[in-house]
Amino acid sequence: MINQTLNPKLFDEDIEQAPSRNGFGEGLVIAGEENPNIVGLCADLTESTRMEAFKNKFPERFIEVGVAEQNMVTVASGMAHEGKIPFTSSYATFSPGRNWEQIRTTICYNNVPVKIIGSHSGISVGADGATHQALEDIAMMRALPNMVVIVPADSIEAKKATIAIAKNGLPSYLRLSRDKVPVITTENSPFEIGKAEVLWNGSPSASSGQLPSATIIACGQMVYMALMVAKQLEEDKISVRVINCHTIKPMDTKTILASAEETGAIVTAEEHQVNGGLGSAVAEIVSQSYPVPIKIIGIEDTFGESGAPSELLKKFGLTQENIKKAVLEVLRRKKHV
Repeated sequence: MINQTLNPKLFDEDIEQAPSRNGFGEGLVIAGEENPNIVGLCADLTESTRMEAFKNKFPERFIEVGVAEQNMVTVASGMAHEGKIPFTSSYATFSPGRNWEQIRTTICYNNVPVKIIGSHSGISVGADGATHQALEDIAMMRALPNMVVIVPADSIEAKKATIAIAKNGLPSYLRLSRDKVPVITTENSPFEIGKAEVLWNGSPSASSGQLPSATIIACGQMVYMALMVAKQLEEDKISVRVINCHTIKPMDTKTILASAEETGAIVTAEEHQVNGGLGSAVAEIVSQSYPVPIKIIGIEDTFGESGAPSELLKKFGLTQENIKKAVLEVLRRKKHV
């Protein structure tokens, strides 16, 4: 059964599409209106990261630091020490890619509420190529003590996440996309940091009233693909559960373990290296408490390359077809456990 708070046009060909960075821009203005202590800092990418709307509305609360990512987060840390809530934005390959040590030492070690916005993440950056395609950032950031890591599924969820991290009082990383992705949630869809959402929970017609036989856990634009796969599998009389795991850290251990126990097989999907990302986080939890067959869909230990986003997703195995094959694989393994 599908979550009723999702976009009613979810399976339509003309579903609205937007980059998740658009939602960040909208959410930052809302957060700025609510709290005068919120400030913005950008590394010469104000328009690209969608921080421009905040800059235009609150020019006295915005700092353009130039191409100096290490300086940007260090300045932000100092501002946080003085009671401000800084949001810093750049491409994810530069922040946290270039300034990870400064984030570690000046922000996380001191546990100050700086918000790191990493835009243009993943291979769907496209023609910018391997140097600009951040594929390791989730792993880098979730390893840091005190850091919250969020990967929104779409622009609406990115807006909600922006508003939420403005209030959480913690170092936080928000991972955003450059390319347009389907808007699958609505303003009524729930969002809570650390709470994964079940978006699809099988179908009586496919499962004969029983629990789903596998779980697909996804983040970012892969959530939409997971839902499309669930619909396809239902037509084949295979029932699955789909979970939007937007918060990679802290992860919703309760929901993940419940699905492991109830469905007995898991596929994870992310636009990130298979090492250290969502799949690794899920495997760490499940392997220690309720081991089940798992298949991780992601970038297989390689760098990206230039190309159209759709071409790259296909080349690197991040498609609906790949997710579907992975589900069938874990179901076969499940029978032999």
